[in-house]
Amino acid sequence: MAGRLQPLELVDKCIGSRIWIVMKSEKELVGTLRGFDEYVNMVLDDVTEIEFVGGVRRETQMDQILLNGAHVCILVPGGDPTAVGP
Repeated sequence: MAGRLQPLELVDKCIGSRIWIVMKSEKELVGTLRGFDEYVNMVLDDVTEIEFVGGVRRETQMDQILLNGAHVCILVPGGDPTAVGP
């Protein structure tokens, strides 16, 4: 299957780049992907956590996090949550 990109290969190409992560909960994360494993547990640097509580958007800045891949719903390489309308 020449030309096909497997999911983990796509995530691997994102190392060192910004990535937008939509979680299964009411949270989203934007950060620089530093590494991941076969379960898509990820290490992110320069992270902005976006949480929606009671319809209000709240942002928290963090230097680095280890994210459990089991809670990830969508990965958007190079994505920007502010570019998406309400």
